Amino acid sequence: MTESNKLYKSLKEFFPFYLSEHSHPINRALHFVGTSLAIGFMLGFISSGSWISLVAALVSGYFFAWIGHFLIERNRPATFTYPFYSFISDWRMYGMMLFGRIKKQK
Repeated sequence: MTESNKLYKSLKEFFPFYLSEHSHPINRALHFVGTSLAIGFMLGFISSGSWISLVAALVSGYFFAWIGHFLIERNRPATFTYPFYSFISDWRMYGMMLFGRIKKQK
């Protein structure tokens, strides 16, 4: 069984795999931009109630992430197989990048 189709039983076990699927700095940067935009759009939704902001939050988050996976890393987003673990890991990686706590790779 390869790493990409291994069955992960915990977030602790999954997170190193998640980081390996996001090893290219451009992919990580795209995730950071997409998540930052999503946060901004969510704040816009909360303050205005505009459903367009909610849709924009979803689109911006996934758009930038998928560019990073399909064009930069050339891998399949883990969210297709592990949606919950990937969602939590996205936020964990975002926080680590925000506070400079993620190792530079490549």
